[in-house]
Amino acid sequence: MANLSDFTPNEMMTIAAARALSNDDVCFVGIGAPSAACNVARLTHAPDITLIYESGTIGTAPSVLPLSIGDGELCETAVTTVSVPEMFRYWLQGGRISIGFLGAAQLDRFGNINTTVIGDYHKPKVRLPGGGGAPEIATSCQEVFITMKQATRGMVDKIDFYTSFGHGEGGNHRERLGITTKGPTLLITDLAIWKPDPETKEFTVVSMHRGVTRDKLQETCGWKVRFSDRLEETPPPSELELTTLREIQARTERAHGGKKGS
Repeated sequence: MANLSDFTPNEMMTIAAARALSNDDVCFVGIGAPSAACNVARLTHAPDITLIYESGTIGTAPSVLPLSIGDGELCETAVTTVSVPEMFRYWLQGGRISIGFLGAAQLDRFGNINTTVIGDYHKPKVRLPGGGGAPEIATSCQEVFITMKQATRGMVDKIDFYTSFGHGEGGNHRERLGITTKGPTLLITDLAIWKPDPETKEFTVVSMHRGVTRDKLQETCGWKVRFSDRLEETPPPSELELTTLREIQARTERAHGGKKGS
């Protein structure tokens, strides 16, 4: 039985993200926290959710979390696997995916994402993995969910590079550029749940996880935090949610790490 009193902030983040998904969603899944959240949803309240990874695997149901989009576990458990050009042109750009689930190295208040470089592009302090399919996911999925740990180095006033377009400068910037999808509609961190303001599109805290304070949220964020007038407390994980997450992480560790549970 899971110990419900000692869940970690990362576990709360993953479970809160999983709750945002529904049984009818077709979800384009990023590796890492997005993948964990999507598979917890599939194994709990959304068994019929369709998970799609960038490598072309459709309807995949991995028993362990993939190391990358090329992990054989994805293809082996998928309903079908299509070519990457078909995945992007027919499925993604064809508007057939309801949710794109992304992570971020840097994020600003309008949901713009940087996964390319930290610092100057030509002389970066850190060169990151890059966008992959994230720029297309950010504009072609009907809406985008983002997960990341809160820290001032990640949640910044101004990102160093625009990898994936969120709400740009805010307001109707997406519409002015001819982008018809909703863009980022949810940000789930290890401390809180955020949603964009209906008018300005600036992320606003709508729910704080148990034990988190307003001061803590501001200390870990690089912009002035806005709070909803109807601020709530995120419900803690249920026994099913926590057990499901820990079991898939343990299976993953046994499969890829060879330490825990061996």
